[in-house]
Amino acid sequence: MRIAQVMGTITLSLKDRNMPTGRLLVCEVLDTHAMAWLDNKFGRKSPMPESLIVFDDLGAGAGSRIAVAESGEAAAPFKPDRVPLDAYCAAILDEIVLD
Repeated sequence: MRIAQVMGTITLSLKDRNMPTGRLLVCEVLDTHAMAWLDNKFGRKSPMPESLIVFDDLGAGAGSRIAVAESGEAAAPFKPDRVPLDAYCAAILDEIVLD
């Protein structure tokens, strides 16, 4: 599981019939160095090199920090149905504390 920050949403005109009801989020994956910059009013010096499209049925919005399950674990909440998901918003994070 990784931590990501929601940057925005994606709108589809057509979708796979097996796709569950929810939203697709554009997310930026965060590492420890990136999280240190999150509370800085000037932001990070440079963007993260990786972004993800994450399925969300919890209601995360732009700016939310989320926990992302990937690969087979992303489809686990929908079993026994087969869904075309590679990343799933498993939790909306209220607080991140780094020591």
